[in-house]
Amino acid sequence: MGQRETVTTSLTDRVDAEIGALLAPVDAELARRYPGDPGTRRPVHTVYVPADVFHAGTIRSWGDQALAALDEHAPDAATLARVLGLPDELAGPVYERVRDKLGREPVEDLRIDFEDGYGARSDDEEDEAAARAARLVREAYDGGTAAPYTGIRAKCLEAAVRSRAIRTLDIFLSGLVRAGGLPDGLVLTLPKVTYAEQVAAMARLAGEFERALGLAAGRIGFEIQIETSQAILAADGTATVARMIDAAGGRATGLHYGTFDYSASLGVGAAQQASDHPAADHAKAVMQVAAAGTGVRVSDGSTNVLPVGPTAQVHEAWRLHYGLTRRALARAYYQGWDMHPGHLPIRYAAVYAFYREGLRPAAARLTAYVAKAGGAVLDEPATAAALSGHLLRGLDCGALDPDEVTRLTGLTRADLEGFTNPAARHRPAYGVAPHGSRRGGDPRP
Repeated sequence: MGQRETVTTSLTDRVDAEIGALLAPVDAELARRYPGDPGTRRPVHTVYVPADVFHAGTIRSWGDQALAALDEHAPDAATLARVLGLPDELAGPVYERVRDKLGREPVEDLRIDFEDGYGARSDDEEDEAAARAARLVREAYDGGTAAPYTGIRAKCLEAAVRSRAIRTLDIFLSGLVRAGGLPDGLVLTLPKVTYAEQVAAMARLAGEFERALGLAAGRIGFEIQIETSQAILAADGTATVARMIDAAGGRATGLHYGTFDYSASLGVGAAQQASDHPAADHAKAVMQVAAAGTGVRVSDGSTNVLPVGPTAQVHEAWRLHYGLTRRALARAYYQGWDMHPGHLPIRYAAVYAFYREGLRPAAARLTAYVAKAGGAVLDEPATAAALSGHLLRGLDCGALDPDEVTRLTGLTRADLEGFTNPAARHRPAYGVAPHGSRRGGDPRP
């Protein structure tokens, strides 16, 4: 033991207290605006189904059609690997997990669509469809057949369809409450948003529903769909999407990019409307920065190239979808849209390959960080959180198994969660179900 150093200070405790008092409003503002990720399961996709074709067997039907597409166009792991360019060591594990997922939980996030996918109908017809959707959703949750996340996209709050949107939401939410209550995985989507005031109105509407239905304050949250140029850049040059998050008053759960409406609003030609267009990259980058730290999650859009027709044509569509999904994952857009059952095998193949490729490197770096072993890369707490996040998302979607993660890292799920955002894990998450314990992270009780 060497000689102990003499510790000398010059400031009194009064200075510390005064600095604390000076920054107390900032501390409170940081805690309010940037609570961090809620720590709940994040679905890898959203599936949109028009309200008029939604039925009790929709999810199972999508899974069966997806499995049939695999049987026809990629009947074994080697075929799928050749189509997608998967390495040999990933081909078997990815293919096996994709088939298991399609049989067990083919859809992670289902949206019953009353907007573009549904169109203009008579009031009586939409009333009936909204009431039917509420009944079927409640029955699915009660029967254990629902997607972990389920909800509706009503029409927007623009003047022409505002009353219709409010009525559809009223019928759906009232029907759910009458049938047994709002499910934990309920998600509502607000489309065609251009002004932050529309988001504030939706937040006000959610509060009115809570009071009318006897729900706890703050129970209802919603996603904001970014489909217009005005949603990214306001007339005064500021980032509208940041204002929207604030206007939601803590109720915003996600920002969903609308590939085709947004591209069209900028004049992008139909042939060039895609999620990898520079205009799309700019919009999503703005969304990502605005949402960072707020607990609001960003979702990519979709491809409109459907995997249908002869095998060669299906394979081409699959390669496109795989590339777009892998590109999005590398850019930290961990969710996207799937428009057709044939998209599901490739969504899961891309996601599973992504997380399995990163499993061993992430586990090795995290293990070295915990052991303070050093090495060629100097990792910090923020990197440890990112490494843990990769493993947790892989566990939730079924790409990774708890036992293999524990074997490679020596860490439990609780340990991994401790690296991410411990305080945020206990923050109420509007309409978002908690982590599950089995592979796939089923949040249902």
